[in-house]
Amino acid sequence: MRSRPARLVAAGLLLAAIVGAAPAVPASVAVAAPGILATDAVRDRQYWLDEYGIRAAWAVTRGAGVTIAIIDSGVDATHPDLRGAVVDGVDLSGVGSADGTRPVGSDAPDHGTMVASLAAGRGSAPGDGVIGAAPEADLISASLAFGPEQRDGDAQVAEAVRWAVDAGADVISLSLTRNTLSWPESWDDAFGYAEANDVVVIAAAGNRGSGTEQVGAPATIPGVLAVGGVDRRGIASDSASAQGISIAVMAPSEQLVGAVPGGGHVIWQGTSGATPIVAGIAALIRSAHPEATAADVVARLIGTARPVTATVPDPLYGYGLVDAAAAVRADLAPVAENPLGSLAEWISLNRRADAEVRTIRIEGAREAVGRAGHPGLARIGEAVRPVVAAIAPLATVGAAVLGGSLLVIATVSLGSARFGRRSRAG
Repeated sequence: MRSRPARLVAAGLLLAAIVGAAPAVPASVAVAAPGILATDAVRDRQYWLDEYGIRAAWAVTRGAGVTIAIIDSGVDATHPDLRGAVVDGVDLSGVGSADGTRPVGSDAPDHGTMVASLAAGRGSAPGDGVIGAAPEADLISASLAFGPEQRDGDAQVAEAVRWAVDAGADVISLSLTRNTLSWPESWDDAFGYAEANDVVVIAAAGNRGSGTEQVGAPATIPGVLAVGGVDRRGIASDSASAQGISIAVMAPSEQLVGAVPGGGHVIWQGTSGATPIVAGIAALIRSAHPEATAADVVARLIGTARPVTATVPDPLYGYGLVDAAAAVRADLAPVAENPLGSLAEWISLNRRADAEVRTIRIEGAREAVGRAGHPGLARIGEAVRPVVAAIAPLATVGAAVLGGSLLVIATVSLGSARFGRRSRAG
């Protein structure tokens, strides 16, 4: 084994600013440094197949009939472990191949192939090569490239999510992070489209070793299942997992083995690897329970996870360690809604409030511009208007009282005058 180039360590910090100098931080790949692995030790190193119930789940299903979208740096479909797995693809970077199978990006072109192998690798031979959590699921690849010379990263992600839904994805795997809690409104439409079309969306929490201390979008989006990472002992990884209240489940993120373009294998770490393992398990659930909705799949994943602490969900471990066999075999009733929330509801509450604030400000500006005269007078008018509006309902009553009072005074005055005249006349 020899170490891979250290340049891969920095991949999680790519795109510190969106192309075009926009103020937000765009998507970046969440990956840590791998090391090249000898081919004769690949399958033996996949400890998670047994320890996380994946091999036991294969007694029920191996993911046939389910499609997983890998939105990443492109998937090398010619790798022996992935031959026949990639059935469709697209390039959103503008620098890859039309079918999304050419690795792209200057810092982590291998990333998408590594991710894909953990989701649905076939292995190169019986007992050899990387085999994914759902080795009979189909893969579709959307290749993205992040960097100052590339297309807007947020736009690429939004377009990739919509494409994946239209291409028939049942599960979307996103081993990338924006390194911010928030996300652009273009993602509202894209991820909302996935939610509306019953697609399970799974995203990486990010890696502390790559500078992501707090879980970032898309793992913070309501309804998206965020995956954190643990080491071989089942303890949250110091270097390969961020933390945050949106984490749903934990999966292996250290001492992982993955396929790389050109036919090789590497040892690597990161929630980038934990995420496709969970995406593969989600595919197993959808294969075993074709009637299950995306919300049901999420409920199975978190409801059968093995808690790590007495607090569930835990801000570091979420609902616990994912358990593929339990998730597939459990006798669970359907759920009415996604237990991780609804993006549509979030948008109606949060974006609407933002829109109302903007509308009020625009209307006020328009009225001020429409008036002639000194701008200070316009501001005074704006200040007085709420007061006038508040006392307007009292105007009618006040007028009636005032009118009645004047009538009484006039009558009394008239009577007094006449009385005086009569007195003087007498």
